[in-house]
Amino acid sequence: MFDYKRFALGRLAAMAPQYLPFADAASDEVPLSRLLRLSLFQMTVGMALVLMVGTLNRVMIVELQVPATLVALMLALPLVFAPFRAFIGFKSDTFKSALGLRRLPWIFKGTMYQFGGFAIMPFALLVLSGYGEAVDAPRWIGLSAAALSFLLVGAGMHIVQTVGLALATDLVPQEDQPKVVGLMYVMLLIGMILAALVYGALLSTYTPGRLIQVIQGTAVVTIVLNGLAMWQQEARNRNRANAPRREIAFTKAMKQLSAQPGMLRLLAVIALGTAGFGMADVLLEPFGGQVLGMTVAQTTRLTVVLACGSLVGFALASRWLGRDGWQPMTVASLGALIGIPAFLMVMVSAALLTVPLLIAATLIAGFGAGLFGHGTLTATMRAAPREQIGLSLGAWGAVQTTAAGAAVALGGVIRDVMLLAPDAAHGAAASPYMPVFGLEAGLLLLALALALPLRRQDVDTGQGSATSPSKGSATAQNGLAEPLQ
Repeated sequence: MFDYKRFALGRLAAMAPQYLPFADAASDEVPLSRLLRLSLFQMTVGMALVLMVGTLNRVMIVELQVPATLVALMLALPLVFAPFRAFIGFKSDTFKSALGLRRLPWIFKGTMYQFGGFAIMPFALLVLSGYGEAVDAPRWIGLSAAALSFLLVGAGMHIVQTVGLALATDLVPQEDQPKVVGLMYVMLLIGMILAALVYGALLSTYTPGRLIQVIQGTAVVTIVLNGLAMWQQEARNRNRANAPRREIAFTKAMKQLSAQPGMLRLLAVIALGTAGFGMADVLLEPFGGQVLGMTVAQTTRLTVVLACGSLVGFALASRWLGRDGWQPMTVASLGALIGIPAFLMVMVSAALLTVPLLIAATLIAGFGAGLFGHGTLTATMRAAPREQIGLSLGAWGAVQTTAAGAAVALGGVIRDVMLLAPDAAHGAAASPYMPVFGLEAGLLLLALALALPLRRQDVDTGQGSATSPSKGSATAQNGLAEPLQ
């Protein structure tokens, strides 16, 4: 009988190195099918991002009339856990369970946080909408429950993403680690695209009940996909379980990482660039709805456009950093440079009331964000010692997420402050949004100025001179070849 599964996987493996960025990180010991299954955790993170940043913020601001400041603060609540991403990565580097597992227990904990947040969220939205019997419920209950649900989902996303990326780097040799992390982020973008398309189709006719069904379905899909991603990805290891625990202080490990050449300036560039690209995340869809008259489904599809642009940016960055030998900070600087005119185009789209121009600007902004994100990620990983991969990924994620959360909150505050101005009622609908888009362009310009000196400074020698283990030895150490006896 013809084996369709083997044929399909064989064809995918044959074409993937050409068409799927970073797929050449796969090997006989760690095949592409295993890496793609592990990347399912990134797809659940992408689903959560699209739902919270791409759909719920528009619904809460426009349909439920929640002030943008409160919505922005809710979306920024995961910021509370963002600084702990470095600590989570550090703990997963040194953690050991009774079975010798390091990463999987943390991914499981993060998944439970995500599910708990999605379980609370529908009832919070019911109260906010006044739907059915919730019409007499105090509004503060809905607001506080919504904030708690956003906090839980955000905390789970931080844990799952940080530790999942560290697990992915465990499975491959040293020289392939940036490739496999890049592959994980490509799958994140693909997950965002698919989720935005599905959510846009399901919410083409918006009702509170339909939105609640979408959230509940997301909770179930998150549990299923993360379970599949974790299955048999980390070997039980009796030797690791019986080994004495390494006692190293987190502060000492952070000092070692910060001492790498150019690391502090690199983190500053990441913070400024991420804030520049992410400040309008909570406002882009309300902007499209209030200024350009776009529907919920249409504004949700803006997330698809943004993710497609980022996907193309990641793909080109992979080629430039791999085959063409570009420096990571050159790619990151180009991404910041591209983002500046993109946000100026958003401002022009409001003046001309042109939806296609907004779509084009969103695509270009996503492309610049993809180049910037991959360039800074690769630079951070190359600057870190091999035994601090989890810590370096956590530091990169902590700075990036903290900057994004603070920028989102600031963007919402600026918009609401502009609405309170004496002449706001007589001004154009786009007026409260214009300062935010202008500030984004300014932050990207500042990030570009700080990044240019790093192009001439050696910031990626932490692993460059290290001798990488063979693919076989990496699998024997971190893969499934060493069962519990």
